[in-house]
Amino acid sequence: MSPTPFSNLLAAFSPTETGWSVAVGEDWRQGRTLYGGISAALCLAAAEKAFPDLPPLRSAQVSFVGPAAGQVELRAELLRRGKSAAFVSADLVSDGQIGTRSVFCFGAARPSAYARAAEPAPADIPRPDACESFFPPGIGPAFRQHFDMRLARGQRPVSGAAVPDMWLWVRHLDPAAPANAAALLALADAPPPAAMSAFTAPAIISSMTWMVDILDAEAAIRPGWKLLRSNAETIAEGYSAQAMAIWDEDGGALVAGRQSVAVFG
Repeated sequence: MSPTPFSNLLAAFSPTETGWSVAVGEDWRQGRTLYGGISAALCLAAAEKAFPDLPPLRSAQVSFVGPAAGQVELRAELLRRGKSAAFVSADLVSDGQIGTRSVFCFGAARPSAYARAAEPAPADIPRPDACESFFPPGIGPAFRQHFDMRLARGQRPVSGAAVPDMWLWVRHLDPAAPANAAALLALADAPPPAAMSAFTAPAIISSMTWMVDILDAEAAIRPGWKLLRSNAETIAEGYSAQAMAIWDEDGGALVAGRQSVAVFG
């Protein structure tokens, strides 16, 4: 089966009595389940499809409850809508079981007397053209084929890194990928958990939860390279807590996030 570009996947939503259904091929897998970024992106796409007049996405809370693959169902529910903010939940269901559960917060811009920008990207990060491909040919999870990923700083998985801190340039390879928040989520989880760079032997990992705050709603959805950082703050008792961040090509802060990862090894 040929790979399905991200834009084609969004266009393949088929209506059901409770939402939508879409077939997600093995090219979007990470091991036995769908890559977390595509699961979150599909949930967001369903939320925005169900409620098309939502303001910009401001925050997302995603739980990767169980494995999901193949034909999946998507369901969205409006939890509350106020004057400027709206909360929508969305589930991705596989074989009758919840694979991913998300809650999205959308909010219209409001006038404010206060402003404080997040820290820009370090000035000494090399540009994408000066960086090597992150995955060697034929190595890595199946979903890698949908992204151009380059190592800007840090070390690759299973390299025994003393400091598990990974910086990658990432962009969609699909030229028709839309300039929207779903496309942003689809690539925002592309780096493997930073804890993997500390491994000295291969081990199974699994993302459990993911929290994302959009810092610049307009800039975040522009196409092009994004600089992604994953920093494993702790690795203990079979779990890793990591901080995540995304900047644009000019170093502007776009996203702040956190992720909890199960480590089986």
